[in-house]
Amino acid sequence: MKVLLKHDVSKLGKAGQTKNVADGYARNYLIPQGMAVLATPGAMKQADVLARAEQMRQAKLASDASTVAEAIKQVTLTFAARVGEGGKLYGSITTQQVADELKRTTGIEIDKRKLELREPIRALGTHKVAVHLATELEPELTVNVVSEEGVAETAV
Repeated sequence: MKVLLKHDVSKLGKAGQTKNVADGYARNYLIPQGMAVLATPGAMKQADVLARAEQMRQAKLASDASTVAEAIKQVTLTFAARVGEGGKLYGSITTQQVADELKRTTGIEIDKRKLELREPIRALGTHKVAVHLATELEPELTVNVVSEEGVAETAV
């Protein structure tokens, strides 16, 4: 089925583009979510208008996000965790924990789904977490994981 995208769709295309997608994907997801419309001749005439409007929206979003990105690049979050043998954690540090700590320390509220861990944090040390703010803007923040025992000893 041929559809005209009204919004950017991850791994599919940008607003204003026409794409051939599976019938079920279009009927059950894209069209009900308002992300696309059927590619009729009337809709095709509106494609340029949609593309320009989406470019303007993306430009505004990118300018707002760039100030947040600069602040995020400066952030280093520290987590104290229980550690077993070999420096491995009992459990792991999740994106929800990172998002909560970021909000608590800096006041910047980021949805946990916008945080991208290359691999789960299950070991002591320094880790990088990418934050997807806009299409071309992904700053990284630093997460340090230290042992609870080491933190308790230095606090005494």
